[in-house]
Amino acid sequence: MENLLNQIKAQLDEFVQNADAQAEKGNKAAGTRARKASLELTKLFKEFRAKSIESSK
Repeated sequence: MENLLNQIKAQLDEFVQNADAQAEKGNKAAGTRARKASLELTKLFKEFRAKSIESSK
């Protein structure tokens, strides 16, 4: 579970950096990277939810 949380934190940091670069500087490549990171976060959040439910049983 700890490894999963570290992956989520890393992806969040990557998303925030790239989203800021797109919003502040108009960097289109950063926008692409932010969208990719958001898709990965979605997968990680689903995995976290499944593991969280499993551990609460």
